[in-house]
Amino acid sequence: MTAKPHVIVVGAGIIGASIAWHLTRKGAAVTIIGEELGGVATPCSFAWINASWGNPEFYFHFRRRAMAEWKRLARELPGLPLAWCGGLCWDMPPADLEAYADEHGRWGYGITRLNREESALLEPGLGEYPDFALHVAEEGAVEPIAAARLLLADAEAHGATFVHATVNGLLQSGGRIIGVVTSEGMLEADHVVLAAGAGAVPIAASAGITLPLSTPAGLIVHSRPVSKRLNGLVMTPRLHMRQTAEGRIIAGTDFGGGDPGEDHQASAAELFARVKATIIDNGDLTFDFFTIGYRPTPADGFPIIGNAGLPGLYAAVMHSGVTLAPLAGLLAADELLSGKSDESLMPFRLQRFADAEQSAKN
Repeated sequence: MTAKPHVIVVGAGIIGASIAWHLTRKGAAVTIIGEELGGVATPCSFAWINASWGNPEFYFHFRRRAMAEWKRLARELPGLPLAWCGGLCWDMPPADLEAYADEHGRWGYGITRLNREESALLEPGLGEYPDFALHVAEEGAVEPIAAARLLLADAEAHGATFVHATVNGLLQSGGRIIGVVTSEGMLEADHVVLAAGAGAVPIAASAGITLPLSTPAGLIVHSRPVSKRLNGLVMTPRLHMRQTAEGRIIAGTDFGGGDPGEDHQASAAELFARVKATIIDNGDLTFDFFTIGYRPTPADGFPIIGNAGLPGLYAAVMHSGVTLAPLAGLLAADELLSGKSDESLMPFRLQRFADAEQSAKN
């Protein structure tokens, strides 16, 4: 009988949890190593599931496919805190909104153009509305910490092991990564997956590998739970908001969160005041806390998924981790266990950065 391949997944946020869950379901022996159940960046996410603006067509279709994988994941994992609530958007000038709607509509995104009255019917709790807005009914949101923890718990129920530890470096032998050095000791495996967001950078560097990431900060404010005020996602020029399953209004100056400035408390207070000014029924809407997340953003904006420069080492690092999590988990698990390259991941290989640098020199 062939032994199950042993895979160490470093990172317990939404990406690491998805990869671990898919690997476990496909029969691997999985060890998840993390400092926190739910990760570090995941709890600070706005958690908008979308294939929205600002991306080339190939990446749009990849993100749209990821949206479909969320529906598949919800069927396979009952209780996943997922809502297809739709998104109302007027965070660009009208001409830009129209260009976006035209382009993404041609690509297959279900965009509806709304006038002021139609927007008010969709989101009656707002204080003002634009003359022109867009609505995408197929967009949604997930409660990211709860989703990551549910994936991890189910993976553990099917044999995965969680180790609460810090990874300090990688173990090498014969030019191959064979495990990790942690605060709890050394662990060996057939494969190591770096899914720790910005935390993957120093771990990769311990083996001489550069992950070209930036980590812009994003401020998100959270209200105390209140009764229903928002029906879906609302993206205005200076405020992106949604209401969580728990009833909290969470908001940033955009979906990634805004610049927290030097005085984080003052920036959070100013942002929450903007939330209250936008919602008409705000008498019981009170501030609870804010988060500052550091978004692991590859240098060209696209995910890094695949071999990370040495046999036995795999990276899965990206912004838009929430949208991409179920697809990244599925494809990474398939690739790790089959050994076959997945064509849809070709634009996202780490090697592209070295290729681009060499091309620039030539």
